Parts: sequence; C-alpha cells; structure tokens
Amino acid sequence: MPEPTPSSGHVTPLNEQALTSLHGVGPALEQKLNRIGLYSVQDLLFHLPLRYQDRTRVQPMGSLRVGEQVVVEGTIELTEIGFGRRRMLLCHISDGTGALLLRFFHFSNAQKEALARGTRLRCFGEVRAGKKFLEMVHPEYKRLSADEVASVEETLTPLYPTTEGVHQLKMRDLVQQALQRLLQHPDALSECLPDEIRTQYRLSALADAVRVLHQPTADISLSALQQGQHPAQQRLAFEELLAHYLSLRQLRIRMQSHTAQALHQQPPRWEAFQGNLAFTLTTAQQRVIDEILRDIQQTVPMMRLVQGDVGSGKTIVAAAAALAAIDSGFQVALMAPTEILAEQHLQNFRAWLEPLGIQVVWLSGKLKVQARRQALEQIASGQAQLVIGTHALFQDDVSFTRLALVIIDEQHRFGVHQRLALREKGSIDGAVAHQLIMTATPIPRTLAMTAYADLDVSVIDELPPGRIPVTTVVIPDNRRDEVLQRVMSACRQGSQAYWVCTLIEESESLQCQAASDTAELLQQALPDLHVGLVHGRLKSEQKEAVMSAFKGAEIDLLVATTVIEVGVDVPNANLMIIENAERLGLSQLHQLRGRVGRGGKESSCVLIYQGKLSQMARARLAAMRDSNDGFVIAQRDLELRGPGEVLGTRQTGVVQMRIADIVRDQALMPSVHIVAEKLLHTCPQVVPVLVQRWLGQNIHYGKV
Repeated sequence: MPEPTPSSGHVTPLNEQALTSLHGVGPALEQKLNRIGLYSVQDLLFHLPLRYQDRTRVQPMGSLRVGEQVVVEGTIELTEIGFGRRRMLLCHISDGTGALLLRFFHFSNAQKEALARGTRLRCFGEVRAGKKFLEMVHPEYKRLSADEVASVEETLTPLYPTTEGVHQLKMRDLVQQALQRLLQHPDALSECLPDEIRTQYRLSALADAVRVLHQPTADISLSALQQGQHPAQQRLAFEELLAHYLSLRQLRIRMQSHTAQALHQQPPRWEAFQGNLAFTLTTAQQRVIDEILRDIQQTVPMMRLVQGDVGSGKTIVAAAAALAAIDSGFQVALMAPTEILAEQHLQNFRAWLEPLGIQVVWLSGKLKVQARRQALEQIASGQAQLVIGTHALFQDDVSFTRLALVIIDEQHRFGVHQRLALREKGSIDGAVAHQLIMTATPIPRTLAMTAYADLDVSVIDELPPGRIPVTTVVIPDNRRDEVLQRVMSACRQGSQAYWVCTLIEESESLQCQAASDTAELLQQALPDLHVGLVHGRLKSEQKEAVMSAFKGAEIDLLVATTVIEVGVDVPNANLMIIENAERLGLSQLHQLRGRVGRGGKESSCVLIYQGKLSQMARARLAAMRDSNDGFVIAQRDLELRGPGEVLGTRQTGVVQMRIADIVRDQALMPSVHIVAEKLLHTCPQVVPVLVQRWLGQNIHYGKV
C-alpha cells in the first residue's frame, strides 16, 4: 500500500495502512510483527514502551546511586587486565566529581588499545556496587575527542516489547515512521471521544497522548511513567477500558434482541418446596431468588451471574429458579465442570425436588450405553424435567424438547463455545433459554464490572447462621509429625479430616499416584484410623462409594486430590490438611478450606509448605491466614496474580489488555461506565471504531 500523501485529498486512516507500507517492512518482518498483535500502522502507535531509559543528561559520577541507568562522561585514568574466574578488561574513569570502574568480560586487543589512558568516553549503563568502586558491566560507550561537546538525547529512550527476529532498534524505527505519518496527517487517527467528554474527564487528545508516550521529554516524571500513572497513559487506559466495556454492552444488547419464555414469577410448588427444607433461607438468598424470578418472567433472556462465598447457599437459589421453570411446564439443564460436583448437585436436587413429583435425570460421559440411551429418550420426550450433568450435556445427540433455563456452575471452568452450544440447544420457536451462571470463586467488584458487563450480577453476601470461621495455620513440612498428632486427636474425638495432595505437574496420573502413596503412608502412620482415597482416575461408582462412606463417618481421614475443591459437603469434617499449599492459587486454597466448617463446630485448616517460600507464596499463605472472607481473598488474588488468573485462563480476550491494568486503573471504571452509556445513546457510530481499535483480533471472544 503506498504511503498517503498530502496532495491526495483523501487520507487513508492509519488502521487501514498496512505494515508493508512502511520503509523496511517486507512479508517476513510483517509476519513477525503479526505474532505480537501488530497488523496496521495504527497498531504500532498503541504498542507502548515497556519502560524508558533516561539518556537526556550526563550525570556527575559523584552523585551516582546503585541501580540507576545513567549517562556519564569521563577520562580514562587506568586500563588493565584483571583475573578472576575469567580474564577481564578493567577501565578506571573519573570526571572530577567521582570515579567509576568499567568492566568488560568480552573484549579484543583492538578494544583494549582504543581504551588507553587519557581517552574521553561517554558511557551508558546500570550502576552496580563493586568491591571497592561503583562500576558498570559492559556499558554502551562512545569515544570523544579532547574538546568534543557531544549532544544528548532530547527525549527519554523507549524500550518496546519485541519478538524473535525484531531488534529493539528496528521497533523504534517503525514506531518513529508511524509517528511521522501521524504528524503529517493528524486526522488519520480518529478521535472517538467527543470534546465535551474529554473536557469533563480532563483527557488529552488521543494523538497528543500517543506522541508523549513514544517521545517523552526529559522533564516528564520517569517514576509516573514506570507506574502507569502519567496522564497520557491514563488517557489511553481510559479508552481501552471503555472499548472492552462497550464490547460487552454490545453483546448484552444483542442478547436482549432474542426472546425467551416468560416463566412463573412464583412457582405453585414453592411453599411445599420450602416446607421440605431443613433450614430457613437467609435474607441474601431470598433477595437473590427474587431478582432471578423477576428476570425470568420477562420475555428477554436472563443473563445473571450469582456470586457467593464458599458455603453461602447458591445451590438452593438455583433450585428455586429450576422450580419456577419446571412449574411453568419447561425443562432445566444444570451443568457442572466435574463429575464429583455434578453428583453432589444430583443428590441435593433429588432430595429437594423428587418429593414434589419432579423427575431429575443424570447425564454423564461415563454412563453405560443402555442407561445413556434411556436418559436421552427421557430428555427428548420432555419426561426429564431437570437434567444434571457435565459437559456431556452439550454433545450433538442430546436433544431437549422444552429447555427454558440453563444453570452453569463454576462457569469459569467452561470455554465460551461450550456455554454457547448449551444455550442454543434451548431454542424453542426461536426463543432461547434463560441463563443462570454461578460461581463460588468470588470476583472483585472491579473485575466483575469489567469482565461481566454483559451479565447482571447478584451477590449472596451472607453465610447461613452457625458457620464458624475456620482457623488457618501455616507450617513447614518438617513439622509433619505434629500434624499427624492433630489428625489423630481430632478423629479420636469423633471428627473427620481431609488430607489434600497437590502436585505441581499437570499430569492427572501423577497426581493420583501421589495421593495413593500418601494414603498408604498415612494408614501406616495412623493404623487406628480408617483412611479413604478419592481421585480423578476412580470410576464414578467407586468415587460415589468412597464419598458415601466418608459422609456416613465410616472413613475418618479422606485423602484426595483437588477434585474435592468444590461441592463436597460433609458437616462432621472439621479439619483440612493441604500439602504443598505454596503451589496452589489463593482462590483454590479458599475453595478447599471451604469444605470444612459446615457443621457448626470449630474447624481448622493446616497449610503445609515445603522448602523456602517465594515472596508470592508467602503473600498468598499470609492472606489465607488473615481472612476467611472470599471477596477479600479474591481482591488480594487479583493484586498478586492479575486478572487473567483470577478469571481462569479460558476467559480469553477480556483480560488481554495492552495498556490498561484492571487493578491499577480500577478508579477509572465508574467514569468508564458513564461515558459508555453516553456514547451508546448519543454517538453509537464511534462504538465499533473503538472496539475494533482496542480488541481487533479478539472481538470473537464474546459470543456467549
């Protein structure tokens, strides 16, 4: 594509200008740039530096501090060969205010001759602490003549993210070419935010912000830039957050263009259902049920996320929604990510709904041929009113006749296409199913506002009465004998315990082997106790038999892999041991801890770690010790690991931000929401431009 010229009358927008229109970019280099998300000249402008070097002034050697990257200028006083583990060239230089040692491990004779006593040098490098002097190792340097006055850089030097085969200097050159085009044709980069919005929120012009960040002048605060707090960075972060939010709002608008079945607001069997429960609903549960029932009586599909901490009672809320759909004459599908969790739901829903004459059917990938055929017939005929299962629910041969509500548990464990496939099975005369999505992994409000802008969010922010906070202790592996004594003591007093084995390897077979070995060792160490074992490789019937024996108190100590992370409820178990706790994320540790403390007795969680803890692991274990609140823990997890890990790796697109940082920039979100609604109503034409600019290749991610 030819470079646009001022005389052409029409300026090609930068997002339509190919990278190959830049000097020095051929097909091979273009492919390498594509690997890091660069497809157009505009993309280069939004490819911001990772950090900056200050080469705008010469620093006096007397004022140098360890760790600084600086330019110095001085005269060589002595050059010598040093011997340590290897041969090196040592140059002592000074400028009258102080001295510095230059150390070169790789050098030639010619280089040694060129760095003779009396030579003036201009050097750039990182200041390090040496044995006797401050020093630089392999600095960049330039020889100066005796009276030469060398110029310094006028702006801070940017260091860009690159990829194999693209040198830093090449990247700098390409960005400079893109900036030159922007300078010649400022209109080639569209300004999507109206003047009144930019004035109200004190946002600079887009082109100005881009120029400042690629060519920051010497007087700009380097620390503000490094922390992402400079107004130019905040201007771009604001627009990027806005684009992500708008993409999800558009998704919601598209969803609301579909129709859904209007269901009963108050299920006829609701009173009978409540009467059969052994507990009273909490105020928070009742509030969330009311929100769901209001949604499903509309002819617009419900898209609601229910968040609740471990043990807050989300399942009963899902049962109330299912009852409303069934009492309206429709089918319900409940999908869980693991067999153990799906089986737990099956037991609960059968206990609550079968006494009301409701048929609950189980569908799992491990069903025998005859049982599967029977289940499929019941689903297709509509005889199965509630179908519970794993991902087997969205296989091609599963055909619902009147599916009006889909309940998805622990939604972040499913890929977006799986959720889409299940929703499309519910199409009745063009109407799609309502969606209720549940998670026991609390998501900090900031992240929920950004990542789930297409969903309404309900929070069950109250635990049922009688839940006593679990006491958490962190101890090293060399105190294992004390832990064994604690297990023995608890079980002798009539309690039960979990012992969770974690391995860093992804291999399920290795995890199961480790759990089997641990169970054997524990049985030998605690011969008076009944030790059980459950892991992902056991057949469904075996798993169910072990869990039933544990529930029935026939097993004192259950050794398990992390398959028991969610859904397992044994009120008499009040001691949880987690081995290699430093290897697990905060949300997973919190989920495992949530298996105890369900029976109204004081409960404990022991986190055993091996070896020396990293800073991150120490922070995680301290957070577990200090709080039982899932939302506090989720916020800490977000700060420690970032949004990608907290949401789960399958939530692609939504958290792959180029400039914005959800944790750092959370204060921008309320303003982003206000501006998004304003743009949708007053200038909807800029919305697709914004979304394309910032999400580009990732727009496909949101089709759920």
